[in-house]
Amino acid sequence: MQQVTMANILFILSSILLLASTQQAQAVTFTITNNAANTPGGIRFATQIGVDYSRQTLASATTFIWRLFQENSPAERKNTQQVTLIVESMDGVAYTSADQIHLSANYVQGYSGDVKREVTGVLYHEMTHVWQWNGNGQAPGGLIEGLADYVRLKAGYAPSHWVKPGQGDRWDQGYDVTAYFLDYCNSLMPGFVAELNKKMRGGYSDGFFNELLGLSVDQLWSNYKAKYNP
Repeated sequence: MQQVTMANILFILSSILLLASTQQAQAVTFTITNNAANTPGGIRFATQIGVDYSRQTLASATTFIWRLFQENSPAERKNTQQVTLIVESMDGVAYTSADQIHLSANYVQGYSGDVKREVTGVLYHEMTHVWQWNGNGQAPGGLIEGLADYVRLKAGYAPSHWVKPGQGDRWDQGYDVTAYFLDYCNSLMPGFVAELNKKMRGGYSDGFFNELLGLSVDQLWSNYKAKYNP
C-alpha cells in the first residue's frame, strides 16, 4: 500500500484549489467584441489571435491572478461577473475601465514580432487591473501598473524590450521597473505581493512595505539597487 506523505497531501490540496479556481473562472462570462473588424488591425486580430483564444486567455489569466494573489474564495475577490474585451481603432496599446478591456487594433496591426504572444501578455496585464485592489484609489499609479506587469512577468510573458532587473529611477516608476522591484520584494518573503494586494483592499500606505518586510520602501529600493548595481 502506497504511503501517503505530507507532500502527497499538499499536492492533492493544491490541485483541489486549482480546480476550484478554474471552475469559478469559468463562471465569469468573457465577451469579445471586435469593433475594428474591417481594419487591418482588426483583421490581424481575427486571423492571428482570434475570439476563442482571447476568451481562453482571459479565463486562464483570471485563474492565474487569483492563484498568484492567493484569493482562494469569492469573498476575497472583486465581485465581477462579466469581463468584456473590445478591440477598436485607437492610439496606445490597451486600457481597462472597470470590467471592460480596450485593445488597440492599431497596435495589433503595427506590432512586428509574435503578435499572439504580445497580446497574451497585454491581456494578462489588463486582467490584473480588473481583479487587483487599488487602495480605494489611494495607491500610486506606478504601483498599480507595476503589479499588473508583475503578473505578466510571473506568467512568463515579459517582452524583450523591458528594462533589466535593477534598472529604473524610483520604486513606483511603474510597469516593468516596479514589476522587477516587486519580484525582488517577493523573493524576501514569498507571498509578499499577495499580502500587499490584500492590504490594498481598504486603502493604501507606503507603510505596508514596512509592516510586511520590516524595512521602509525607500530602504528596500536602495537594497534592490545595490544588489544589481554593486
